[in-house]
Amino acid sequence: MLNLSQSKRVKRVTFKRTAIAILVASLTACASVGPDYQAPTKVNEQVIDSQYSQAEHSLDWWQAFDDAELNRIVSLALAQNRTLLQASLNVERAQAIFGDTDNDTLPKGSLGGSHQSLKSPSANPSASMQDNDSIIRTNQVGANLSWDVDLFGKLRRASEAAKANSEQARLLWREAKIQLISQVASSYGELRGAELRHQVAKDNRASIAQSRSIIHSRFEAGFASELELARIDAQRYELEANLLQLEQDKARAKATLSALLGQTEVYAANASVSASAAQSIATKGSAVSQIPTLKQPLAMMDTAAEPVNYLQHRADVAAAERAIASTSAKIGVASADLYPNVSVSGFLGFIAPAGVSLSSDNQAWSVAPNISWQLADLSSIKSRIKVTEIEQQIALAEFEQTVFNALADMRLSLTGYSLSQQQLAKTELQWQATLTALNIEKARYQAGTSEFLALLDAEREQLRSQDKLAQMQQQSFSQLVNVYRSFAGSLSLTEG
Repeated sequence: MLNLSQSKRVKRVTFKRTAIAILVASLTACASVGPDYQAPTKVNEQVIDSQYSQAEHSLDWWQAFDDAELNRIVSLALAQNRTLLQASLNVERAQAIFGDTDNDTLPKGSLGGSHQSLKSPSANPSASMQDNDSIIRTNQVGANLSWDVDLFGKLRRASEAAKANSEQARLLWREAKIQLISQVASSYGELRGAELRHQVAKDNRASIAQSRSIIHSRFEAGFASELELARIDAQRYELEANLLQLEQDKARAKATLSALLGQTEVYAANASVSASAAQSIATKGSAVSQIPTLKQPLAMMDTAAEPVNYLQHRADVAAAERAIASTSAKIGVASADLYPNVSVSGFLGFIAPAGVSLSSDNQAWSVAPNISWQLADLSSIKSRIKVTEIEQQIALAEFEQTVFNALADMRLSLTGYSLSQQQLAKTELQWQATLTALNIEKARYQAGTSEFLALLDAEREQLRSQDKLAQMQQQSFSQLVNVYRSFAGSLSLTEG
C-alpha cells in the first residue's frame, strides 16, 4: 500500500503525463478546419484609365475649394451627425465582440471559496437514532481553471470571423463619413446656387419693373399697344413665380443641412451671396458667386502613367470583401462541430475540514479532461455547414455587384463632370451672345429702328441665360463633388 508521500508523487506524475498528452495533441492536431480565406482578385483588379493623379489626403478634399463656410459646416457635421455616430458606435461594438471572441482561445480561471456541510449515515449501527447521522463540514479555497484546447480551430475561426466583422464595421464608418461629407457639400452647393439664382431673379425683377413703367407710360400716351403691356406683365408674373420656387429650394437646402449637422434650428450661414455677385455677370462676363469653385483651372488630360486601381479606395468595396472573409471563417466554425471538442478543467487550492487552518498540508488539485462529440446531430451540423457555404456565395455575389456598381458610379461621375464643364462653357458663351444681342437691340430701339417688343424679347433671353448660367455653376459644383464621392476623395484633378 502506498504511503502519503508516494501517493503524492504518483499524482504529480499522472498530472504531468496528462498535461503532456494534451499539449502534444494540441500541437499535432491544431490545423483549423474549413477553407483558408483567399480574397477575390479577378473582379477587384479592375482599373479605370486615369486622367487624374492620386490624391495624398483623400478625406480632406473639400478643403481644396478654400471656402470657410464649407469647412465650418463639414467640421460640424463630422462632430454632430447622428448617422456617423451610429457607425462609430458600431465600430466600438464590433471591436468589443472581437476582443471577447479572441479571448476564448485562452485558458480561463476564477478564484473562489466555499463551505460545504454534508450529512451522511453513520457507519456505527449501535448509535442512537439521533446520532445515526454524521455531518461533515469542509472549507475549500482555490482557483478553478478551464481551457478549451481547440484542436480543430473552431475558436480560431470564430476569432477570424469577429475580426473581419470588426474591420468591416470600420470600413462602413469610413463610407458613412465619405457620404456625409459629400451630402453636406452638395446641399451647401444647392443652397448657394439657389441664393445666386434668387439674387439674379431679384435683379431681373427690378429691370422688368423699370421696363413695365416705360411701357405703361407709352401706353397711356398712346405710343404702346395693350399687347406690349400684356407681354411685359406675363414676363413679370413668370419671374415672380420663379422667385417663389427659389425660396422653396433655399428652404429645402437649409432643412437638409440642419438635419445633416444634427441641429434643430434652421441652418444659417455666416455669409450669403451678395447682390454684387449676380451683378458681376453683367460687368465681368461671368458669375462671380459664392458657389464653391476650385481656385485653378482644371484640364481633363490623358496621362502615360500606369492605370490606377481606384477601387482600393472605395470603402463599400472593401467592406463587401470583409463580409466574404467573415463568412469564410464561419464555415470553419460550423465544420469544427464534425469533430470532438476537447477541454480541460482543473482546481488548484486548499481543502480542509471546518475548523482546521489552511496550510500546505491541505493543498489539493484536480485535472479533468473532457471530450464531447455531437455524433447524434451530424445531419444538423451538415445543414449548418451548408448554410454558411451558401452565405459565403451570397457575400461573394454581393461583393462582385458592389464592384460593378462602383465602376459604373466612378465612370459616370467622370463623364458627368466632364460634360458639365463643357455645358458651363457653352452656357457662358450663350450668355455673352444674349448680352451682345441685348446691347444691339437697345441701340436699335433708341435709334427708332426697332420695336419695343423686340427689345423685350432680347431682355427676356438675356435674363434666362443669366439664370441658366447660375444653374450650370451649381450643377458643375455638384458634379465635382460627385467625382470626389465616387472616388472616395482619392483624386487630385490636374491643373490646366
